[in-house]
Amino acid sequence: MNHLTRKFSPRAARALIAAAAGAAALASAAGAHAEPQGFLETVKHHTTLINTVPDNGDQNPYAVVVAPVTAGTVKQGDVLVGNFNNATNLQGTGSTIIDYHPNTRQMTVFATVPRDLKECPGGIGLSTAMTMLKSGYVIVGSTPSNDGTTGTKGAGCLIVIDPQGRIASTITSPNINDPWGNMAVVDNGTSATLFVSNAGFGVGGANGTPPVFKQATVLRLDLDVPAGKPPVVRKETVVGSGFGAQADKGVFLVGPTGLALSGDQKLLYVSDAIGNRITEIDEPMTRDTSAGVGRQLTAEGLLHRPLAMVTAPNGHLLVTNALNGQVVEIDPATGKQLYARWIDTDKAQSPPGNGDLFGLAMTPEGDGFYYVQDDVNTLVLAK
Repeated sequence: MNHLTRKFSPRAARALIAAAAGAAALASAAGAHAEPQGFLETVKHHTTLINTVPDNGDQNPYAVVVAPVTAGTVKQGDVLVGNFNNATNLQGTGSTIIDYHPNTRQMTVFATVPRDLKECPGGIGLSTAMTMLKSGYVIVGSTPSNDGTTGTKGAGCLIVIDPQGRIASTITSPNINDPWGNMAVVDNGTSATLFVSNAGFGVGGANGTPPVFKQATVLRLDLDVPAGKPPVVRKETVVGSGFGAQADKGVFLVGPTGLALSGDQKLLYVSDAIGNRITEIDEPMTRDTSAGVGRQLTAEGLLHRPLAMVTAPNGHLLVTNALNGQVVEIDPATGKQLYARWIDTDKAQSPPGNGDLFGLAMTPEGDGFYYVQDDVNTLVLAK
């Protein structure tokens, strides 16, 4: 009898159907298991791209920004990196922004800010606070020092740089005191909104065990961006306050560093380094009062003094640790910490990578991220 026309008893048929259903369930479970649950699962390789030290010897790369447009000497997709230290490795004295060109794998200097820029209280030390607007203008924070310590630090400012790398203007205010962490930005072309943390209020020298001052803030700057001209501040609002900040000989300052917006812009996430937690501030785009430190999203666990923070394409938060060489993925919908991935395993520090990770930026394609290892002055791509 041909097996194609073979008849089965009802019992055998039911058994075959059950077996097929079981196999399908197993296949479905295997497929579900294989599907990435988070962004970091998809990151397989880490490629060192360049040494970030320019001809003047500036060191300690902090800020990392991917250019959203082509303007002046910068091409869309270029990676801008700011240096916090000078050639003698004094903190709060770096003055250069370098430009890494992925298409040629070469580096040029985008801007060198005068160290004694009179309009910036205390001088120049380029911090992690940096962005490039669609207009082509770059805005970067200065957290300056005369001798590499917080004992001589100034209040600093935000420096506006034109697309050719020339100083266009500075932004100072009683609300600006050591603009420190990576910015969260909403850029509409003719207007923009910046969020920047300020970690300098109350903080002085670092002798002995410096006290923690719960005076650090998150400031919203609403900007007008006239065509062909530098952006100007239309309104400034303190939307977060009471975060801890502390002088530190090793890293200059410890304070709120990472800022990231939810996809609907209804929440602003803040990495509170002193509190070892991530908090969230409601209605950051429109609120006209401070939310204090906001509401705690997640704390402790895989976090070890959280620093820079970005939003991955899946909506999860990626946060670098200051006290080891890991990046942590967090689901903001639940506050669950999903993974900690080692991205700096340099055993010259203990734990490996301790104090090395600052700037963080997603690739334009969303398939990876750029970060800096400030101990060896390198820009790295993870994807």
